[in-house]
Amino acid sequence: MRRSRARELSVGQLAERSGVAVSALHFYESKGLISSRRTSGNQRRYPRDTLRRVAFIKVSQRVGIPLKTIREALGRLPEERTPTRADWARLSAGWREELDTRIDQLTKLRDDLSDCIGCGCLSLSSCMLRNPYDVYAEQGPGPRRLLGTGKARS
Repeated sequence: MRRSRARELSVGQLAERSGVAVSALHFYESKGLISSRRTSGNQRRYPRDTLRRVAFIKVSQRVGIPLKTIREALGRLPEERTPTRADWARLSAGWREELDTRIDQLTKLRDDLSDCIGCGCLSLSSCMLRNPYDVYAEQGPGPRRLLGTGKARS
């Protein structure tokens, strides 16, 4: 028992080693992404493999995966196990379609933005984001044209 506790990290050590702020680690813990035990002095102690879990979280966030999705993915792993290379390959393959959709949306936005001069709009006749008579309101909330889900009525 003593040997395993010597391998634990304090929240400050975990923050320093992972490059993640203490407040972010507390947030991750509150969202169920990482866990710690408490000492008799009520200080957090993390197993060393939490470093890999935090790295997994940061890389997933970096590619645009929401924390809820990351938590669900980590929840499918056996308790206390850190994601392996095979886990990452499986999870990232599942996220690929979502990322491809986002890339397509961002590419369309970038391409359409070059014609945009900002709204107030001085280019209504050629504006790709224009919505005359609010026809997209019937199709639901959000930027229907930017999401590629809006269809204008004739």
